[in-house]
Amino acid sequence: MKQHFWLVQRRGVFYLQDTASGTRTSLETRDRKEAERLFQAKVESLRSPTLGLTLGRAYLAAYDPKLAQRTWADVMTELTSRGRSSTQERYGRAIQSDPMVRLRTRKLLETAAEDLHRILADGKPSTNHFLRRLHNFAVGIGWLPWPVIPAKLWPTIRIKARRGITLQEHQRILEAEGNPERKAYYQLLWETGAAQSDGAALGSTNVDWHQKVLSFQRCKTGEWCRLTIGPSLEELLKGLPSTGFLFPTIAKSTASARSAEFSRRIRLLGLRGVSLHCYRYAWAERALSSGYPERWAQAALGHGSTAVHRAYARSAFAVCPPLEHYGTSPTIGRSSPIP
Repeated sequence: MKQHFWLVQRRGVFYLQDTASGTRTSLETRDRKEAERLFQAKVESLRSPTLGLTLGRAYLAAYDPKLAQRTWADVMTELTSRGRSSTQERYGRAIQSDPMVRLRTRKLLETAAEDLHRILADGKPSTNHFLRRLHNFAVGIGWLPWPVIPAKLWPTIRIKARRGITLQEHQRILEAEGNPERKAYYQLLWETGAAQSDGAALGSTNVDWHQKVLSFQRCKTGEWCRLTIGPSLEELLKGLPSTGFLFPTIAKSTASARSAEFSRRIRLLGLRGVSLHCYRYAWAERALSSGYPERWAQAALGHGSTAVHRAYARSAFAVCPPLEHYGTSPTIGRSSPIP
């Protein structure tokens, strides 16, 4: 029987030569005894895959006794305990989804790529995003000794195209809204492009009437946003409470409750393809159409805002001058060498 592997040495470093494929893998050692041990382990794993897996678990257990017993639930618990409170809430909602519930009791060392691909078959971008983050976190903290799915082999996240709320749709929403507080809240989102949680948390202390500046710290990223108060925004703010929250009732509600109420409103109006978050896209699109500089739009909505990126990327193309402007000159002809 032909030997499958050979141990070779090149420039002092030992390699594992695969006779079937011709590939050569570095053992990353110059010590012959260590190289021979790695070589024998590779040969044994080929002869008896189950034995190789058992030996691997034994070595890993000696390195970290808890490693063989950890499940994905342990990773989820550790991940949801980190970051800002808003981030922890998003992670908490993600681990309650059906795909993640199926993964919770699975041991890390017994997870195969097929297990993760079955979850990714769910097809939702949020599932792909959170599962990838969960997987990379487990690798990063050393609980998962190797990536189950290599970085380049993860399915591409395909997000549905989003658009901003049009002026006509916004006006219809305001006309149909009978609650004065919610009506003012939607108007503030239109004027500022603030995220729904940021807008709901605004208080009188965020308004500097002396400088005519509205400033607040974003719940998601912690970035500061400072907007000059224009005439329309000034008129709106003067009609809101001068102390405490600008929207007292809305500030006490949850993001899910605000989204549900807005969804009910647009459903009654027969509008499609919009959500509260679309007010950010609307602001970015209006900023682009008015010639607002992109760096100011980024400062207003956040430098990592996808709303700014998508709106401004639509016009990010190069208009090339005609080639004849770069033709031959009187001093350089076709036969002249290019210096």
